[in-house]
Amino acid sequence: MPPIITSLLDTDLYKFTMWQAMLHRHPQTQAHYEFVCRSTPEYPLAELLPEVEAELDALCRLSFARDELAYLSSLRFIKSDFIDFLRIFRFQRAFIEARAEGDNLTIVANGPQVHVMGFEIYVLAIVNELYFRRFDAQAALREGRARLEQKVGRLKALAAGTQRRHPFEMFDFGVRRRFSGPWQREVVQRFASEAPQWFKGTSNVLLARDLRLVPIGTMAHEYLQSYQALGVRLRDFQNAALEDWVQEYRGDLGIALTDTVGMNAFLKDFDLYFAKLFDGLRHDSGDPFEWGEKALAHYRRLRIDTHGKRLVFSDGLNLDRALQLYERFADRVQLGFGIGTQLTNDMGLTPLNIVMKLTHANGQPVAKISDSPGKTLCTDETYLAYLRQVFDIPDPGPVSH
Repeated sequence: MPPIITSLLDTDLYKFTMWQAMLHRHPQTQAHYEFVCRSTPEYPLAELLPEVEAELDALCRLSFARDELAYLSSLRFIKSDFIDFLRIFRFQRAFIEARAEGDNLTIVANGPQVHVMGFEIYVLAIVNELYFRRFDAQAALREGRARLEQKVGRLKALAAGTQRRHPFEMFDFGVRRRFSGPWQREVVQRFASEAPQWFKGTSNVLLARDLRLVPIGTMAHEYLQSYQALGVRLRDFQNAALEDWVQEYRGDLGIALTDTVGMNAFLKDFDLYFAKLFDGLRHDSGDPFEWGEKALAHYRRLRIDTHGKRLVFSDGLNLDRALQLYERFADRVQLGFGIGTQLTNDMGLTPLNIVMKLTHANGQPVAKISDSPGKTLCTDETYLAYLRQVFDIPDPGPVSH
């Protein structure tokens, strides 16, 4: 079979936007990323090791083709010197290791951040596709297509629904946990052709190019987490990360991620300056209805018209939950809904809950303190306790490692 990843555009847009920002502002940063499976798979992931090794070998032989660089260059926020860097870039196999530890699959990427930060999405897509190849593909595709038909039908029915102040807008965020690359393409193509009024883009840069869709994405937790180890006072890391983002993109890519140390701590830093400069906020943990009300209340306190701002929801969404959130908020603020697993891996099989997260930068631990306790990620309990103290965050109990 051909390799799973055949184009370096087959990843999320925000990997490129964070990559460019770090290359320009902190190119010397060293980083350590670890693969984690948070769920119990149907069979040990360690069994996939030989296939994972072969896929990583193939990934590290890829480089950016001329037409791929031309597409990236067409995005107005991508700078010419970043394109020059990508022109000569190739993943280094020495910077990533996969091994079996009992039944568990361990994958670690370690090296200069601008050389290892890109591994994440490819690794997750590779592990997912290899894992699901062992199930009955034809049965999964039959069920997946039946469920897709229902989703498309529900979106089409929206056209006859009650008109709200702001439209329903949905995006595909499903690269990392997709059933397969071809299935993600089929899903996105179907939504784009049959429900274009509501389906507005994809995080997958390759599909955005091929299907002439808007590529969607700004920043992820790793960008903000990196600033915990970049020499600024820890209490100021969010301010430093947001300020560098503003200076890098000068008004583009204006959706800020709120839950690196929780929504409450984020809003203390998201003052009038940032609230005016950023177009809106992205939810990725905790109760989405509570989060939305907090965001709107914050804008009101700052006397900012919420109709000019956008809230993007992206935490474990399905279409039902997205429509419920739309009903709650559509008359008060612009909205966007990034749906991942429930678009690209809704096949009647139990999806894997896998991540590959930044755990150290410049030899120091970094952490995400999520508003959903099970999504908190840190390998150093002492540092995590210190981070909680600095941001006055109560300890909810056990942490995911």
